[in-house]
Amino acid sequence: MKILVINGPNLNFLGIREKNIYGDRDYAYLLKMIGEYAEKKGVQVSFFQSNHEGAIIDRLQQAYFDKEDGIVINPGAYTHYSYAIHDALKSLEEPVKVEVHISDIQTREDFRKISVTAPACDHQIYGRGFEGYLDAIDHIIGHKK
Repeated sequence: MKILVINGPNLNFLGIREKNIYGDRDYAYLLKMIGEYAEKKGVQVSFFQSNHEGAIIDRLQQAYFDKEDGIVINPGAYTHYSYAIHDALKSLEEPVKVEVHISDIQTREDFRKISVTAPACDHQIYGRGFEGYLDAIDHIIGHKK
């Protein structure tokens, strides 16, 4: 099973930005944690991070040709306004798609409560910290069985 993990803008600044919200563990820690978990589950995982909307869309479209079984995506701030990422996700019918947010977006600023990308995904997880990514992998595995 192949799962692609996509992280959007500012996720590469984990451990640096807003530690009171995201904690002090950095992006490398997140990737290592996901990679080790995926290995235990017998899942091949690949990672992509970009601060650019078009690059994220290009990678989503490449996922079609790569025949990914699942996509875990944290679109960052694009969650709240990128209909282009929504459309790219929507065009991918086959892979199971899970939107993840480290913080609880429902208890933050009003604009963060709205996700225009979630309707193009099969599931949404928020407020579980880094562990939300592991939950997303489990969701994809469970859905593919």
